[in-house]
Amino acid sequence: MTYIAYLDEFGHIGPYICRKDKKHNDSPVFGLAGLVLPISEVRRFGTWFYQRKCDLLDFEIKRSGKHPAIWEKKGASLYTAKNVSKYSELRKLTFRLLNKIQNSSGFVFYVGITKTTASELHDPNKLYKTILREAIKRLDQHCSDEYTDGADFLLALDEHDQRSSLVTEASISMYGDSRRRTLVEPPFQLESHRYQTMQAADWIAGLVGRLGASWKAPEEFPENCIFRNYFEHRLSQVAIRSGIRD
Repeated sequence: MTYIAYLDEFGHIGPYICRKDKKHNDSPVFGLAGLVLPISEVRRFGTWFYQRKCDLLDFEIKRSGKHPAIWEKKGASLYTAKNVSKYSELRKLTFRLLNKIQNSSGFVFYVGITKTTASELHDPNKLYKTILREAIKRLDQHCSDEYTDGADFLLALDEHDQRSSLVTEASISMYGDSRRRTLVEPPFQLESHRYQTMQAADWIAGLVGRLGASWKAPEEFPENCIFRNYFEHRLSQVAIRSGIRD
């Protein structure tokens, strides 16, 4: 079986001091999150997500004047405490999304870290590469397990301005000492507004970002406890080899 892992960023790649800091106050975590699907299920899942997106966000899509196939709603904007509290349709669709991933023989995947480096020493590119290496390692371990029966995977990432260095990093993971043998090719980078699967990954990343802030700094992000109340348990059931390290 060949999987395709669609991953997008969650949290914030810049330094974090505290919620009240005037500059570095966005999120205490950073990582990659999304969904992993068998390649045979990708088209069906993309169609399903497109239809559900059109149902949920019909008003916004029509107001934009764009074709819904190239219109996207960012996960960080969709998954706010206000939206989750106010719109039962969003809560219901989130559960349907997680169920659909699982019923498609896929899983949710996320890997991240709590940012503790002093702001003057913080290196965003180094942080991204570290998370990317960890993501590749965990996906490779999953595909190498006996019960996956010789699986391998492709990796699709949202566009990034450091594309060259990230592809190089992945190539080193594949062919260097780490020998991540189940990664078929270095990552592809996709324009998220053109790919329903990448938009779904962005929604998952938006959800994980809110949960991550609540997990790692609950006293600073009290409004995010609503995400834990509604989604934490179900997410844990459909996620594999996932976590945010301290």
